[in-house]
Amino acid sequence: MARRTFTIAGQTWEVAPSGRVTQYLRDEFSLSFRSRHGGSDQVRVVRYAPLGSRQSEESLAELTDAELRQLFGYSQPAWTAPETGYLR
Repeated sequence: MARRTFTIAGQTWEVAPSGRVTQYLRDEFSLSFRSRHGGSDQVRVVRYAPLGSRQSEESLAELTDAELRQLFGYSQPAWTAPETGYLR
């Protein structure tokens, strides 16, 4: 599975496709952001509509760092997302 890392406010986040398939099939993907900072995991999830490739790994590779930061701004905590099983 494709993974990328980037830093926001001094905290490193790993981003990867969540693997969840929605009713929209290849028209919508979800990404999982994970940070292992300070001894605890933080997980955030966001869904987006790809503009290029309709394969989740390729679509992630096409996103720029600026686009990832923007998507991170729209992300929601794991406990509000079905992709993570509403994990607390």
